[in-house]
Amino acid sequence: MTAPPADWPFAEVSRFVEARPHRWHVQQIGDGPDLLLLHGAGGATHSWRGLAPLLAETHRVTMVDLPGHGFTRGRAAGRSGLDAVAEDVATLSDTLGLNPIALIGHSAGAAVALRMAQTAPVPVASINGAFQAFDGVAGWLFPIMAKALALNPFTVPIFTASATPSSTRRLLEGTGSTVDDETVRLYHRLVSDRHHASGALAMMANWRLERLNRAARKIDVPALILTGAKDSAVPPRVSRDMADRLPQATLCEMNGLGHLMHEEAPAEVAGALKHFLAEAAQFVASAPSENWAKNA
Repeated sequence: MTAPPADWPFAEVSRFVEARPHRWHVQQIGDGPDLLLLHGAGGATHSWRGLAPLLAETHRVTMVDLPGHGFTRGRAAGRSGLDAVAEDVATLSDTLGLNPIALIGHSAGAAVALRMAQTAPVPVASINGAFQAFDGVAGWLFPIMAKALALNPFTVPIFTASATPSSTRRLLEGTGSTVDDETVRLYHRLVSDRHHASGALAMMANWRLERLNRAARKIDVPALILTGAKDSAVPPRVSRDMADRLPQATLCEMNGLGHLMHEEAPAEVAGALKHFLAEAAQFVASAPSENWAKNA
């Protein structure tokens, strides 16, 4: 897929923006202070279909497909690690002329947001942030497996061709979330796309979080760390650990929700964000203006 179909969430506001080294798929809705939303590995802008309209009641919400994901195209090879993705998103943000009062990231997108906050003082809201590698043997084995899959020209076509709505539902429900048919349909469309599958595998293969975790105690910005008690993809202890490291973090544990909690309960997540966004606006108003591209 090179462009979102007509029935893709927010397709009517989709546009493409050139910001080296990618041609980004960008969507913006609402009016007011800027928010930049960053989805997780394997997702796309559709991930925000429930939450974004609620935030757009009081803010201008910018959603982007991360490199290699959804409808963003470019030289994702070699630009799939955390530092490169954060740098490229920062370049896009400057190109768009954004002045976000907060970065809101889900899973891997939360790690990107926190990495960006190292170079410009912008508050961060994390939704089940993927801040740690897998435990034990999977910690070193999974990136190797993902890299092998990403480099094998036959693997991705086989994977996408064998994907079914049922297998996609099992994959999503394996994260601890309850998903509806529309969520399954949208993710299945992505899972069935070779470009998207390759991009997601490339990100997983190159994801390194050690430096971010070491630097966390110096990221002195307001941070809201949301975690779903039923998350089986990124256990709540990962969010608790990051909240302990960050100087200005507030931890909020939400019962009954899994890894995709912003998709299964957008109103509840929006409610949790309300006070934080007011605090974030005050913080940014009192902080000196920064440019990510110059500070990266």
